[in-house]
Amino acid sequence: MSEKIVQLNEEVIKGQLKDLVRGSVEETLNELLEAEAEKLTQAARYERNEKRQGYRSGHYRRSLTTTSGDVTLKVPKLKGISFETAIIERYRRRESSVEEALIGMYLASVSVRRVEDITEALWGSKVSPSTISELNKKAYVHSED
Repeated sequence: MSEKIVQLNEEVIKGQLKDLVRGSVEETLNELLEAEAEKLTQAARYERNEKRQGYRSGHYRRSLTTTSGDVTLKVPKLKGISFETAIIERYRRRESSVEEALIGMYLASVSVRRVEDITEALWGSKVSPSTISELNKKAYVHSED
């Protein structure tokens, strides 16, 4: 009787799992943004009713770096009312845990070049030296307080 031997490529499986998690995070955040827009307008997409507060005017894409990788958000645009989401701070491009990790690396005396390499390996995108410098300034100000 011959035994079947199954070989698994761990790197491929890890990559597929990471993509699955990143996709799930992206989908969930986009659904939350849509739900927020529905609540603000008091109507679903294409729904007409008397209580409606504003109108949809498409959406714009925005990138956000999370611990699962870069995700693309579809932020709804509204007419008649302003849309300020409670999910993600305005102008924020990175999840706060990502910023905390960058500051932690700085405090552990990791070089800027090494931080770039680490961020690319962990989240799939490099963080620029100027961004690292700005975060380091924030950490320095908070450590003096």
